[in-house]
Amino acid sequence: MSGVLTRYCETLRGRSVAVLGAGVSNKPLITLLLKNGVAVTVRDASGAEKFPAELLAGWTAQGAKLRLGEGYLEELTEDVIFRSPGVMPHTPQLARAVKVGSVLTSEMEAFMALCPCPITAVTGSDGKTTTTTIIAGLLKAAGYKTWLGGNIGTPLLDKVEEMAAGDKVVLELSSFQLMTMPQSAQVAVVTNVAPNHLDKHTDMDEYVAAKENVFAHQGVQGKVVLNFDNAITRDFAQKAPGQVVFFSRQVGLEDGVCVRDGAIWRKGVKVLDLSGITIPGAHNVENFMAAIAAVEGLVDDETVRRFAGEFGGVEHRIELVREIGKVRYYNDSIASSPSRTIAGLRSFDRKVILIAGGYDKHIPFDVLGPEVVAHAKRLYLTGDTAQKIRRAVEGAAEFDPAALPIVETADLREAVEAAHRAAEPGDVVLMSPACASFDRYKNFMERGEAFKAMVAALPER
Repeated sequence: MSGVLTRYCETLRGRSVAVLGAGVSNKPLITLLLKNGVAVTVRDASGAEKFPAELLAGWTAQGAKLRLGEGYLEELTEDVIFRSPGVMPHTPQLARAVKVGSVLTSEMEAFMALCPCPITAVTGSDGKTTTTTIIAGLLKAAGYKTWLGGNIGTPLLDKVEEMAAGDKVVLELSSFQLMTMPQSAQVAVVTNVAPNHLDKHTDMDEYVAAKENVFAHQGVQGKVVLNFDNAITRDFAQKAPGQVVFFSRQVGLEDGVCVRDGAIWRKGVKVLDLSGITIPGAHNVENFMAAIAAVEGLVDDETVRRFAGEFGGVEHRIELVREIGKVRYYNDSIASSPSRTIAGLRSFDRKVILIAGGYDKHIPFDVLGPEVVAHAKRLYLTGDTAQKIRRAVEGAAEFDPAALPIVETADLREAVEAAHRAAEPGDVVLMSPACASFDRYKNFMERGEAFKAMVAALPER
């Protein structure tokens, strides 16, 4: 593979290149392009003050042009445009550039084109990070050199020359990354599809079409793992070019992966007792089923069982933060959609004290209301969506204000402190927002870290 990146950059020399977004995934790309003599304009919505001065000075010293802050997309006329996931293809300036001849690509699209080893790609509305982590962990436990990337792990394009044909790559891919993806991984996994990111996508059809792209470009040798219990993903099977493997928690499948008699079975063979899965929740059973289907033929069942017993989950995903006076506090900041919060609520064997609310992605909360009524004993709401969630809960048929007090708070800290005062021994306090974090925090990780710091500061009882 020596020189593959140099040869790729040679195809870009003599052409103007724009990199939209100078975040984590694109910084190594910018460095790679500049090192190989490509004419780069770095465009980012953040102003220069948001970047380390030495970073910008280094880029300009290598010939980069900077277009930062307001108006960063003005005069977007470069021959090749690397889009960050946060810049939608239908952004007017970007759409105009493509219409007049600019080539649209991304760091991830370039990586998938150059990667020398098999790729497993995971997408879905919920569970994709945990499923991706499980698949990578299983492959690593089976002895493969495994690379983890996409929305999780580190950018991989600049690592291509370190990879060998026998390695394995596991990617978590968002709908934003998949929208313009011209190829698919050898193995694709779709955990589920439910309304999400409708503040960014033009409509649900566009969102679903993006998810389909994870397998749409496979050949007959490709494999896609689909959730049989989700109507949208079940219908994806009709469009799959290659092998389809279903997993189901609700239906016994003779030729797929399913739950029966307290265990996960694959094609009629018992693989893993549910009691052997350390992380809680029915949704994590589904994550393991998807992973078991994805690694079939690569990881033996004993390795699966050993890994399941040792795997403690992923940060910000029903993460036990602290126990104070026999009250357990869980961080589920990843829950940026109603379906994700519903899965979190169903993970516990008792009614919880729920903290929810955040940025408005224009997702309906109707389905969340009855689940909160069924699984919560107190509800603290904060953020832009507090009123919307309140209406959904109070509109649920079984809602009883005496049984489920609802309190709106000014911010997350006030909600945490109020929950702490109300909690009794044996209670669970769950921060599972059902919303994105952008009204108060940069991302769900920052929100989760803030919650953990707030819980750490609570006094002993």
